[in-house]
Amino acid sequence: MAAIAANWRRLRDRVKPGTETAAVVKADAYGLGMGPVASALCAAGCGLFFVANLDEGLALRRILPDARIAILNGFALGTGREFARARLMPVLNDLGQIEAWRAKAMETRAPALLHIDTGMSRLGLPPRELDRLVESPDLLSGVELAAILSHLACADDRASPKNRLQRRDFRMALKRLPHAAAGLSASSGIFLGRSYHFDLVRPGAALYGVNPLVGRANPMIQVVNLKAKILQVREIDRGGTVGYGAAHRMARAGRVATVGVGYADGWFRSASPRASAGIAGRRVPVIGRVSMDLVTIDVTGIDPAHARVGAYVDLLDGAYGVNEFARDSGTIGYEVLTALGPRHHRIYRGDADS
Repeated sequence: MAAIAANWRRLRDRVKPGTETAAVVKADAYGLGMGPVASALCAAGCGLFFVANLDEGLALRRILPDARIAILNGFALGTGREFARARLMPVLNDLGQIEAWRAKAMETRAPALLHIDTGMSRLGLPPRELDRLVESPDLLSGVELAAILSHLACADDRASPKNRLQRRDFRMALKRLPHAAAGLSASSGIFLGRSYHFDLVRPGAALYGVNPLVGRANPMIQVVNLKAKILQVREIDRGGTVGYGAAHRMARAGRVATVGVGYADGWFRSASPRASAGIAGRRVPVIGRVSMDLVTIDVTGIDPAHARVGAYVDLLDGAYGVNEFARDSGTIGYEVLTALGPRHHRIYRGDADS
């Protein structure tokens, strides 16, 4: 918890003065637990939170009674009562959502955010809908805009010209719309410089230790440690095989430990055989194929007092964290965190002030 709070403060201190640093806690705070994570961020000083959908917003409101909460997927007909009761702000992504929300907003004067698509081509008003909105300003009549947002497609690549093009298009869109706070950058965009900060930033993955700077040193603190228990240890002769498909053949006689974790727990099959585990201060290789519930590691040369049934191995730690495992799995840290399954027992240590 202290690491998550410290990461938020690092990002807050990096943005230009006057820029608000929000926090994205969607997908159960990227798999780490919305309740404890959001509480720690709130205690650290965060007052604006983003989640993906209405159910997440309702859950977060029960945790944080006074926070401002924005729903990235927007507003759907028939959900107005839930939004109003929980004081949730939709991020309006198209003209249909704007029209649906306007009727509700005129009754309640509840604020909303507006999302302009500047090149991601997912959610957000595309250029033609933005033109229609500008030509018919009454479409926003009665809507209090808390902020206008867009989203960078290539923020993790500082050299990409797409970043500058999107910043230009966002600035142009802001000139055509009613005045409101503006936000363009998530985690990686914060590191593109102050001209990308505008009035608010909304980091997500960086809060949880994912490296926002691809190919460079990670400026964030490692947040997650993952341990698993050794279930069995066995001697295997030279030439013996390990795992499905006999994918690993022992080049020499050795000892293999079977660990109680697998791809059902988010320890990806694609990590075979590049991943490693920590035991007794050393890294040892994962061998054979990762299966649904089990991983096999080569503990030859490790003191049997450490490599024994009931002992724990470190799968994610300070030496081999989310980013390293993502690299060895051929994916990204976001997927590693959100894939950590419900069979893991979670222990939350420290607090936002420690």
